[in-house]
This record gives sequence, structure tokens and C-alpha cells, in this order.
Amino acid sequence: MAYEFKLPDLGEGLTEGEIARWLVSEGQEIAEDDPLVEVQTDKTTVEIPSPAGGKVARILVAEGEVVPVGTVLVVIGEDGASAAEEQPRAEPPETAAPEKPDARVRATPLVRRLAQEFDIDLGAVEGTGPQGRVTEEDVRAAAGGSVAEGRRERLRGVRRLVAEHMARAHQEVPPVTWVEECDFGNVDLGRLVPLALKAVAESLQEFPELNARLEGGEIVYLDRYDIGVAVQTEQGLVVPVVRGCDQAPVDELTKEVERLADAAREGTLTPEELRGSTFTVTSAGKLGGLLTTPIVNHPEVAILSIGRIAERPVVSDGQVVARPVGFVSITFDHRVIDGARAAEFGLAVIRRLGG
Repeated sequence: MAYEFKLPDLGEGLTEGEIARWLVSEGQEIAEDDPLVEVQTDKTTVEIPSPAGGKVARILVAEGEVVPVGTVLVVIGEDGASAAEEQPRAEPPETAAPEKPDARVRATPLVRRLAQEFDIDLGAVEGTGPQGRVTEEDVRAAAGGSVAEGRRERLRGVRRLVAEHMARAHQEVPPVTWVEECDFGNVDLGRLVPLALKAVAESLQEFPELNARLEGGEIVYLDRYDIGVAVQTEQGLVVPVVRGCDQAPVDELTKEVERLADAAREGTLTPEELRGSTFTVTSAGKLGGLLTTPIVNHPEVAILSIGRIAERPVVSDGQVVARPVGFVSITFDHRVIDGARAAEFGLAVIRRLGG
């Protein structure tokens, strides 16, 4: 008897997921609870175990495809015969697409979708790929454009999610960025991020509109201070959340930031560790540049960035001296926050950092 495994509801209101990697292949015998597939959501990558044992009869969704919750992903059973026959069969980029009665054409699902967008009959396109497979360039050329130059790589995984998230923030949020310099001479730079988290959490209590959400026609002021920390990984930028920054001492914040950063780089963050931030802090260290104009981490309404800290000439008591100076910038949603309030918040953070 065949068993259809559908993309489950992974919580937090998620409606779709990307098939990041199959951990099995067709024809393979697997046991219940064996690793089956990795699914990328807009929060993290989740490994899903097999709900049943048996032979992997059919994989119906290819790696890189984004499908809604409830889509049949795989059929486990001897013959694979099931209602999933009505769903298109998955096809990895390295293999030919299944032949269909109406069009016996070799093409990946991505190319077929592109052909539909351009209203191109794949049957009339001469494929230049291996074994006559129709490529993306073939479809674009048939649509009247020249063959695309350069190497193309599909936007997927963390990079696709970052692109979608940033595009949404840019479309919905009217951003303004405020910048001021800060003297970091009194700051332990080895603990810069946890010290910044503490300074931000204390300042947010004075300026609650920066620790808020805009939901419909209402501003929701949050009474928790769970601050996201941007971490660059090989897979892209992720933002784990440090909980209770207003209550935790700096030593505890330091340990938590280190733990989350390590987990982010190892790819072991849980969905819970990526949810529910109320504000975000980012600092790229030497790679941060003189200053940055960060994009608000939607649905938050503000984000703070610390630029590169370096020895710079500063006038102190009428004398020019060298001090470790960096720029602090705050990008904020102007629908919720006035410029003067954002500036006051920024100065409060700088004052708490000793600058």
C-alpha cells in the first residue's frame, strides 16, 4: 500500500516551503523515522523524518522547488500508485523531465514554468542541452531575446529567502537612516555585541515606539526585549534571537550570543531560535565599512548597525587625540517613528556605550 507524504504545517503561519535537499532516492528502502528530506522555510532549514517505512516509490517535488503546505512530496510504497499520480513528477536538473502525452519534451520544472510565463510552446523549441533538453536560455531565445550571457544560478535556499524578505521590507517600509559617531574607547570590543544589546534594550524602554509592530491601523507596543543579532554564515545572513536582553546580565548575554552565532554557522539553529525578535542589531566588524544603512528586519520597525571601529583623530579638551571611533546608524520605519525620537534613541544607546 502506498503512503503519500505531504508537506506538513511547520507552524508560525508558514504556508509554503522549499525542498532544500532530499536525503533519500527513488527505489531506496527506508525505515520509519529515517531522515527523509530537508525543507527550507523563511525561518530555518528543518530535517523531516519519514512517517512510514518502505520503498521510496516516487519523489514528486524536485530540490529547489517551492510548494504550499499540503503538497504531496513523496510516495512511499511498493508501486507508488496513489492520488499523487495527478501531481507533476519531480525532476532534478541533471535528468530529463517525464514525457507527457501532450508534449514529449525534455525540460526541468523551472524551464516549463518559464515557458508558461512567456507563452512559449516547448514542443516548438529546439533544445540545446544534453540529450536535446530545453534550457532556460533556449526559452528566452524563443521569446525573442538573445541567449543570456554568463553563468546562471537559481536563487534558492537562504539567499532566496533573504531576497524575498528584503524586497518585502523595501516595498512596505518607508525607511529613514540616522547616523552618529561614537567613541568606543570605554567599550570592551571583545564583548561589543552583548554590550550593544544591553544598551539597546535599556534604551528601548525609554523609546517604546522602536520596540513595536505596525499591524493594520494599530501600533503594537511590545513589553519584551528579544533582540535579533545578524550573523553572516556560508549559507547567507541569519538573525537568531537573544531573549530577555533587558533582564540578562552582560556575561550571560555574551555566552548566549556566542552560542547562537556558533549554531548559526553550523546550521543547527532551531525554528524557535529564529522567531519573534522585537528589534535587530548588526555589526560586521572589519567588514562593516565606515557606516551602513541597514534594511529594517520586517515586521520590526527599526534596526541598529555599528560600522567599522578604528583609530581616528578626535578633539578632546582642545587637543587632537587618537580614539577608537565608529559610526552608529539606525534605520527606522517613518510611519511609526519620528526622526527626532529615533535620534534621541540613538544618542541614548551611544551614551550607554560610553561614547
